[in-house]
Amino acid sequence: MFAKSLGADPARLHFAAHSHHLWPDASFEGQVQCWEDAAALADNKWDKVMGEVWPEAQAHVAKELGSGDPSAIVFASNTHDHIIRLVAACPRQEGKPLRVLTSDGEFHSARRQMARWAEGGEISLSKVAAEPFDDFSERFLGEARNGKHDLIMVSQVLFNSGRLYDLIRELAELARTEGPWVVVDGYHAFMAVEAPIDAAVASSIFYLGGGYKYAMAGEGMGFMHCPPGFGPRPPITGWYAEFGDLTAPPGSQVGYTRDAMRFMGATFDPSALYRFNAIRRTLEENGISTGRVAARVAGLQALMLDLVRDTALGEAELLNPLDNKPHARFFALRDSRAQRWCADLMARGCVTDVRGDVLRIGFGLYHDEEDVAAFAALAGELS
Repeated sequence: MFAKSLGADPARLHFAAHSHHLWPDASFEGQVQCWEDAAALADNKWDKVMGEVWPEAQAHVAKELGSGDPSAIVFASNTHDHIIRLVAACPRQEGKPLRVLTSDGEFHSARRQMARWAEGGEISLSKVAAEPFDDFSERFLGEARNGKHDLIMVSQVLFNSGRLYDLIRELAELARTEGPWVVVDGYHAFMAVEAPIDAAVASSIFYLGGGYKYAMAGEGMGFMHCPPGFGPRPPITGWYAEFGDLTAPPGSQVGYTRDAMRFMGATFDPSALYRFNAIRRTLEENGISTGRVAARVAGLQALMLDLVRDTALGEAELLNPLDNKPHARFFALRDSRAQRWCADLMARGCVTDVRGDVLRIGFGLYHDEEDVAAFAALAGELS
């Protein structure tokens, strides 16, 4: 399934699957199909993209999420695009900044943008500390329940620590069309945690994710699940949102579709959707589900912990220890030597990544016991 990616650099040991996941061979087939459709259909390719490719991708995402509603899925080039549209559309007190609650463990696209909006006075930002991790979910929910926020946003899997926010159902109960809105960043959960939401939760929260990480489809496919009735007329709107059943007659006011297309932008590169669909078809044909991959990865993670126990990595603080709950697809090891370890591993042909003093080691479908043993041997050379 990964012959092209693995064969492109046979000596590379890639343990950054939580970042740039290696691409399966099916993604190449999808990319080629996108090009061939553009060549054969030219302008008419959009009939196929919007009539076949887009709906297929919506169905795959909805099935994976457990939401059961493909019409609630909209795509953009990245999740940052969705965040901008969400913040613009979210109800707020007249004449006052949007009141936002988030954590101090959010991914860069949200962290930086929120900080800049707060700096400029467009939003009033409150952040809940992710540490101590053991009671983060309860502390965040308690703050969310105080009724002082218009937008509540949290990651299902915190990207820097790999800890899971496990009270999404309780958070969803706070959501109202008039505010607050609840937004869950599921980028590190999508296709890593089986059925991360269900139909009940999906009826009241926005959920963000994309193709770059465990979906294995690369960049260009950010998606957003949009609960019905929330933000019927987003102020940031592209001309693709005009397609479909509009809620206003032509010429009276700007019309919107009733489904997730109301948050749609404009012309986009559809190649990521082709890649994603091809990958999902291959997985289904081979009976490979997220649950099966997660179980396989859990075994590899346990093996790695055992093999590196007596190395320098074994001296680091494991921020997300293994337990009986769903686990992130990566380990987060905190140590003052993390930056040096990452560089030393890279010099030995092993790809990991580092965030401050946290070394992240990611696992994917393309790893096996031999890869883990090879990594452990390299870890034994670290000091």
